[in-house]
Amino acid sequence: MLHEPATPAGKDTAGPYKMRLGIWMFAFYSLFYASFVAINLISPASMGMVVLFGLNLATVYGFALIIVALIEALIYNALCHKKEVELAQAAKQKSEEGNS
Repeated sequence: MLHEPATPAGKDTAGPYKMRLGIWMFAFYSLFYASFVAINLISPASMGMVVLFGLNLATVYGFALIIVALIEALIYNALCHKKEVELAQAAKQKSEEGNS
């Protein structure tokens, strides 16, 4: 039994863009998460401080980490899709010019 994709995959022309975008988004999220860890390391008592709707900082920051990750995923998907469409249109125009 072969373990291959159901459809043949071509070269991803948006690959370098996706990689750069992913690295920047990962760096941003890593800094956001590192600040959460730093607060826990430097001042663990501050995590018990009530900050929003009766919830402590640890809970609010934890939910913020989850929400930011989901928002980043949606932004990443939208930007990658936009770039793929843009590159596909450019390739189509180039092939039409070559046929003329």
